[in-house]
Amino acid sequence: MDAPTPEVAERLVDSHRAFLAFLERRLGDRALAEDILQDAFVKSIERGGELRDDEAAAAWFYRMLRNAVIDHERRDSARNRALEVLARELRDAVEPPHELHGAICGCIARLAATLKPEYASAIQRVEVDGTSMQTFADENNITANNAAVRVFRAREALRKQVRASCGTCAEHGCIECSCASPRRTS
Repeated sequence: MDAPTPEVAERLVDSHRAFLAFLERRLGDRALAEDILQDAFVKSIERGGELRDDEAAAAWFYRMLRNAVIDHERRDSARNRALEVLARELRDAVEPPHELHGAICGCIARLAATLKPEYASAIQRVEVDGTSMQTFADENNITANNAAVRVFRAREALRKQVRASCGTCAEHGCIECSCASPRRTS
């Protein structure tokens, strides 16, 4: 599609503050409102060629902004539901039997120390110390959902490190690990 006529584009740009205020009232976040407005301006350039009447352009642009807010809320709602499910799964995870603790790969503690500090801390507090997810969240001034995500990402990062270091041992759950030293990865 063609870009809007210069008159239509000028009217839309002149209404920038009104559009921003419209979005800010609905979203309660100026930075998010600015991001959505910028995206809407890009879309108006891509789709605005059929608009010739500058009065109809403003109504059309407000409709586009309302739809963008609705889309954002849907994505945000879906993301929050996914985080809640992940937090429940992590909270309900089963710990391996105590007798297996000594048989689990000795490389894990060494490799956990190579993770980003916030991941290493998450592994230490939740997995090693047995701290609850809520307590870990409180200690770090984050929500329980954010704590669950951090622990999940820490586990994934550690899993990658163990695979890179231990090779086939990692494929078998690092039970009775025979790794003598870290393998080099290229």
